[in-house]
Amino acid sequence: MIVDIFSRKIVGWEVHPVESAEFGAKLLHKAILAEGCLLEPPVLHADNGGPQKGFTMKAKLEALGVTPSYSRPRVSNDNPFSESLFRTCKYRPEYPTHGFDSIDTARKWVRKFVCWYNEEHLHSAIRFVTPGQRHRGEDANILANRHKVYRQAQQKQPNRWSGKSRNWQPVQEVWLNCPHEAETNVDQILKTA
Repeated sequence: MIVDIFSRKIVGWEVHPVESAEFGAKLLHKAILAEGCLLEPPVLHADNGGPQKGFTMKAKLEALGVTPSYSRPRVSNDNPFSESLFRTCKYRPEYPTHGFDSIDTARKWVRKFVCWYNEEHLHSAIRFVTPGQRHRGEDANILANRHKVYRQAQQKQPNRWSGKSRNWQPVQEVWLNCPHEAETNVDQILKTA
């Protein structure tokens, strides 16, 4: 799966019997074309696995102008966005506890999951809109309407509210490794030393 970390939308997925740089390169190419970002190629963050660093994948990244980014060596969980996505996937009630019967069954299940995740799943990290809504830029209007409804409800029944309502402002920035946090952490380390 390829996920856009800004919107959390799954922008590409495939299921194959093996992992390979060739399959990864084809998936990346399809996702770039489907998302129409050939003229503004993204950064692709991946783990340090062989398929992600294989020659075919590296050649495809270069050909598409995609900037590669890799996990730190021997750190399997440095991408919380992917970790969260796969946890959501594996904890769905219909996820098979004993594996899939066939590759076709797995593909059908993943297709259904991707549709649900992108268009029905109200994602808490993006203020309870779907990844598809955020990806299409619909989140600002949806959140503004929610804020309005909550404000009206507070005015109607102020005794039912103990404080402010949720923050309904769209999330503006999303970082995999925020440079501001790194600077803050360095400052904190220097202050405590």
